[in-house]
Amino acid sequence: MTQLVWDQTGERFYETGVDHGVLYIPDAGGAYTDGVAWNGLTSVSETPSGAEPNAQYADNIKYLNLYSAEEFGATLEAFTYPDEFAQFDGLWVPAPGVTVGQQSRKVFGLSYRTKVGNDISGDDHGYKLHLLYGCTASPSEKAYNTINDSPEAITFSWSISTVPVGVTGAKPTSIITVDSSKVPAAALAQLEAQLYGSAGADPVLPLPDAVLALFTGTVVEVTPTMPAFDGLSNITIPTVTGVSYYIAGKKQVPGTVTITDDTVVEARPDVGHVFPANVDDDWLFVYASA
Repeated sequence: MTQLVWDQTGERFYETGVDHGVLYIPDAGGAYTDGVAWNGLTSVSETPSGAEPNAQYADNIKYLNLYSAEEFGATLEAFTYPDEFAQFDGLWVPAPGVTVGQQSRKVFGLSYRTKVGNDISGDDHGYKLHLLYGCTASPSEKAYNTINDSPEAITFSWSISTVPVGVTGAKPTSIITVDSSKVPAAALAQLEAQLYGSAGADPVLPLPDAVLALFTGTVVEVTPTMPAFDGLSNITIPTVTGVSYYIAGKKQVPGTVTITDDTVVEARPDVGHVFPANVDDDWLFVYASA
């Protein structure tokens, strides 16, 4: 039996920092297909709650504990936020530069990165990617103060609540964390290409099943085929294993689609599949009447 040893060289780990914030806007089908960089992110405090024991008694003894459902929330602070976040902060923008408050708040996705350090590599040992789903931002206080001899920039803060999304083989979840120091580099690169975008591919937040497929050895690389177009109004959606095609967030069945306006067709990998880097996955078709 091996004797335990504490604080060995290279095993003094810690976590610090937060960067690479990305806001993801869901489409009509619930997929997080439009990623926007979030500049000025200063902190994210993860605040899980629930999972509280409820003691049950029988035979004059404590018989067992039943646990309440666990929920995930967070507090997000930043010096600024992307314009696209307005709709998730209860704001309506009828014209550029004009906002109307107290509107309905929509659901969004979020990702950010934290650093993992140790006693050898310092802050450069690795990092963790945090992927959040089903987020809703609560109204927050904004304090505007006079400029004085010790000026400070205003920090905006939001309380985030979540609704879990499905995970095959596990309970629904609102958060997935990926540790760069423990996962295969190739799979991590594929995930980051999706999260941050690449040449020809927009940034997206893959759903949990798609994320897990990257790291369980079940992912298959597939290249989407561009739909055919007659140059007028008929688009032919192809059949490609592992690829689904969408128009305005609605999944299309293979075959002919008649359009009446300029239309973008987007390809998305099915669960267990991934597109190569730098591959085109959306196409604009210009409508022309006969």
